[in-house]
Amino acid sequence: MSEKNGSTLLLILIFVFFSACTLKYEDTVAAESKNPEFVFFDTQLMRYEGKRKTVDVEAETIERYKDSNSNYAKNVKFKTFDNQNQVDTEGTCGLLFAETGQEIYELYDGIRLFSKQNKTNFYADALRWNAKTEQLISGRTDSVKLEKDGTVIVGTGFSASGVSGKFAFTGAVSGNIETKSQEDSSADSENHNQEKTEE
Repeated sequence: MSEKNGSTLLLILIFVFFSACTLKYEDTVAAESKNPEFVFFDTQLMRYEGKRKTVDVEAETIERYKDSNSNYAKNVKFKTFDNQNQVDTEGTCGLLFAETGQEIYELYDGIRLFSKQNKTNFYADALRWNAKTEQLISGRTDSVKLEKDGTVIVGTGFSASGVSGKFAFTGAVSGNIETKSQEDSSADSENHNQEKTEE
């Protein structure tokens, strides 16, 4: 083997060696980013703004990732509180992803939300809440069910504003409305009058 060919072979071996090291290093970094830095089991977390509690979360598992504001939780129960420290919204879900820096929260699997202010139940399998804009949305084809005062609505492409309190569906909608008959209303009125008389 000539000296020139030997030098060329040596350069190729050095290049391959350092390339392999770089790839292994990248694999290590990727593995660290996929593994949680902290894992908490059967945990309750509370968030405060000043002295006021704003959120209370209970979860079977919570994972926090290194150099990130990302948190993942499994089998979650949560409550949010208004300015008077009263429960505003409460709910449950199978999985929760929270990007706390951006205040983005994604809920999955068996979601149930109850808005005390609107006295409305929401059921879905995927919802996204932006706390900065106070917008709750579903995917375009994801189904959401609402229940309020005997009215049930099911639709896709759901969105709701926490600012205005209004909601809308951009996709197909179906549902039913329960109304009291005149006889039921009369019976309720008679029962109410009897109770007042007995008092």
